Amino acid sequence: MTPAPAPPRCFALLPCAGSGSRAGGEQPKQYRRVAGVPMAQRTLAAFAKVPRIVRTLVVVAPGDGMLQPPEACFSIAGCGGATRAHSVFNGLNVLLAQGAATDDWVLVHDAARCLITPALIDALIDACLPDPVGGLLALPLADTLKAVASDGRVAATVDRAGKWLAQTPQMFRIGLLHSALAARAATGFAGITDEASAIEAAGHRPLLVRGSARNFKLTYPEDFTLAEAVLAGCDDT
Repeated sequence: MTPAPAPPRCFALLPCAGSGSRAGGEQPKQYRRVAGVPMAQRTLAAFAKVPRIVRTLVVVAPGDGMLQPPEACFSIAGCGGATRAHSVFNGLNVLLAQGAATDDWVLVHDAARCLITPALIDALIDACLPDPVGGLLALPLADTLKAVASDGRVAATVDRAGKWLAQTPQMFRIGLLHSALAARAATGFAGITDEASAIEAAGHRPLLVRGSARNFKLTYPEDFTLAEAVLAGCDDT
């Protein structure tokens, strides 16, 4: 009898090559400490607690030696590009070269969303494994949404119904995401702001999986204070 094919595996990919200039500070924000722990390490710790993630690949800028893997729970590739999409595309090439299959899953996550929890990661995996496309964590828009004019004044109030804020991880088949990004590589990945937008451009409709307000992206200096306050009052589950 022909043996049954192995079930698809789940990999994680963290693009970690940006400068994070909006966050301030003298070093890239992914290495700034949040409650005493470098942001990237805190993010990696959450993924290490999810047994279904077989390996995590961190994509850093060439020559970046700030992050050293303490054990085999993650590996580093110094192939970061000029944009997030370029870094993700290069990281997917590394995963495929190292033995990942095109039908395996990849969860791409912002290192700057360091308050991600194993429970949220597991919820995304549970929702996406049976889905033909994959999906992403997201939250329904709660605030009133304004469009702005060139003079900095309100141009219009935009109906918020049916609008969601995209988060990460975003989970898709490695082959599908790779081909979707490859189709935009010649344009410098123009218009690709996250993995879901690449999948949408390829004609697919990603699944929205409800995330958490806790899973916000640390972008500005005040976000670090907020993250430390959240950590002071919450566990990491």
